[in-house]
Amino acid sequence: MSPAARLRWIRFSVRVAISGLSLVFFAMHVASSPRFEVIDRIENYLYDVRIQLTMPGTLDDRIVIVDIDEASQLELGQWPWPRQTLATIVNRLFDDYGITVLGFDALFAEAEETSAERLLDELAASPTAEDAAIRERLAELQQSLDSNIGFAESLIARDVVTGFVFKDSLADNEPQTTGELPPALIGKDELDGVTVAFVEAAGYAGNLSELQENAAGGGFFDSPLIDSDGVFRRSPLVQQFNGALYPSLALAVARLSMGSPPVGLTFAGNSTGRMSGVDLEYFSLGEIHIPVNEQAAVFIPFRGRQGSFPYVSAKDVYNGRATREQLAGRIVLLGASAAGLLDLRSTPVGQRYIGVEAHANLIAGLLDGEIRQQPPYSNGLELTLLLLIGILTAVALPRLAPGSGLLLVVSILAAATVGNLWMWSSLGLVVPLASLLSYTLIVSLLHINYGFFVESKNKRHLSRIFGQYIPPTLVEEMDASGADVSLEGESRQMSVLFSDIRGFTTMSESLNARELTQLMNEFLTPITRVIQNHRGTIDKYMGDAVMAFWGAPLADKNHAGHAVMAGLDMIRAVSDLGPVFAKRGWPPIAVGVGVASGEMNVGNMGSEFRIAYTVMGDTVNLGSRLEGLTKQYGVDMIVNDGTRRLMPEFTFREIDLVRVKGKNKPVAIFEPVGRTTELSDEAASELQQFHAALAAFREQNWDAAHKTLMILRQSQDQLLYNVYLERIDSFRRQPPAESWDGVFEHLSK
Repeated sequence: MSPAARLRWIRFSVRVAISGLSLVFFAMHVASSPRFEVIDRIENYLYDVRIQLTMPGTLDDRIVIVDIDEASQLELGQWPWPRQTLATIVNRLFDDYGITVLGFDALFAEAEETSAERLLDELAASPTAEDAAIRERLAELQQSLDSNIGFAESLIARDVVTGFVFKDSLADNEPQTTGELPPALIGKDELDGVTVAFVEAAGYAGNLSELQENAAGGGFFDSPLIDSDGVFRRSPLVQQFNGALYPSLALAVARLSMGSPPVGLTFAGNSTGRMSGVDLEYFSLGEIHIPVNEQAAVFIPFRGRQGSFPYVSAKDVYNGRATREQLAGRIVLLGASAAGLLDLRSTPVGQRYIGVEAHANLIAGLLDGEIRQQPPYSNGLELTLLLLIGILTAVALPRLAPGSGLLLVVSILAAATVGNLWMWSSLGLVVPLASLLSYTLIVSLLHINYGFFVESKNKRHLSRIFGQYIPPTLVEEMDASGADVSLEGESRQMSVLFSDIRGFTTMSESLNARELTQLMNEFLTPITRVIQNHRGTIDKYMGDAVMAFWGAPLADKNHAGHAVMAGLDMIRAVSDLGPVFAKRGWPPIAVGVGVASGEMNVGNMGSEFRIAYTVMGDTVNLGSRLEGLTKQYGVDMIVNDGTRRLMPEFTFREIDLVRVKGKNKPVAIFEPVGRTTELSDEAASELQQFHAALAAFREQNWDAAHKTLMILRQSQDQLLYNVYLERIDSFRRQPPAESWDGVFEHLSK
């Protein structure tokens, strides 16, 4: 396996490990070993969001709540009301208003004793009661004044469901049972072989026996399945006590309103005939099959926020002020909204939701058969989708560009959400969503971080390489500015620099390959540093030559000044290498520098196989020619007129007016001397004399030009002076044509 293939395999293995290890943790959550609370909290939140997004929000007037509200307490007295008051309300509901079923979301565990009853009890215990006739009369009066009997009689032969409370635990010295339970919905004997983990009650608080015996049924109204966040989302249809099953208030009321059809448990078909919670699918209510979980609990199908069912004040029923149209033929629940009675619960549709309305929602759902189900295969579906997401993120995500990768992650999240909502709305299924979204985000973040750190490592490596070409300061400026830097071809005003080692061919012949490599490294390092210090971009190294430019990729108004100053510093840096090279026995080196400023094309250029960010154009070609002319005139650096005009603070010596190879128009070339403010009087005088000699030369005043040049040569022997002296001698022997314009044509590069 090649190193490249091995590296690809390692990276792929890391990607698979990232998705796989993350999947293990989420699989543990799905298998409940252990459950992660944070995911459950997210799941609960998403469940509430789905409820709120899809609830019908309509009013269901089949179920009416007779409300023990604040106004009723002001008029009828504080709760609990006298049993005679309750008897009156029951009688009016059935006789005057024609309701079908009445459910009590209230408990009557203790007998009521009035002051008249206490007086009769005292008389019965006094000597007066020794007379048999008096005792008989007192007994008759006690019976007629017993309000509990009156209330119990109001329940006879009517579809009334009393409410009671199951206890999930018992405090010290707390009695296990009080009052009486209604008949069991499913007896202990009928549950033989059933191993469902029903909600098990430790005790109960029931109603007075005379009340329960006269009622058509009873149901518990406690809420044993409050979620960890304190929200009431599910309710068990039955609870188990002493081996038998007892219905909830909602189930008992709904069943009674349907004519008390038979009930049963439906298990998934299996070869062993198991009847465990895992296999429990439905609770049968006649022809209706209610989907339940492993505890025979259901999700409460909230219709909307509080007020989804009609409310009638209890005082209006008692006084007959309610209209028959409000109640006739309805199922009625008697419950309390008064804040002091504390029947408020946190639900997905409200933080202070009246408890009796929660029962109304469940009754409506049972009647309609519209209870959402968490299917038994939800864990398998959840694991399958997690595995699919893991494969997608491990295989596809690393191959995509950042934008496409983000699109993939968003697409996965959107597909999981839309698919989940479709199953929720169209199929009535409650399928976990939090684990899919959380896994997608976490594993994607891990992959992105891994890619980022690997990419950053590669980027640092590339930065060390390309840092030789592009100054780090420019990169930092571009990053800090946040500006877009185009690499597409465009035309700009820029400056280009070429430098070359003088006599490199001869020098290379005297050194072996290793020494030549070391020499070039020693030379290019300070040259590169100088260019970068002056904000230049190195275009390329060409053997002993270096090409750099200014004004791209970041715009530079002072591109000419930076290029010229870089050229001057390069010359000084090479001069400083002299003693170092001499110690190593290497020959001394010198460079020629050419700088040209003007319009040139810059951008990514090349073929489909290789591309480079470079500059092209006549100005670039001129820069290369100017570097080649430095040895012709014996100067270290030559610039064009475009550069000179962009540096008014600098003094230049005009070298010549030339026509270089490849160009028809003559070009004025200059040598930078120094900043005008720093120029010595001696240098200024010498420069003035040379310019005078050059003017005389172009006017064909050979004698004046020759005389000035001879004076200059006596002061400082320069090749430039000798070049013009040789031209004067040549023109004296053979004068130029009449059309001569002072231009010297260079035929070589």
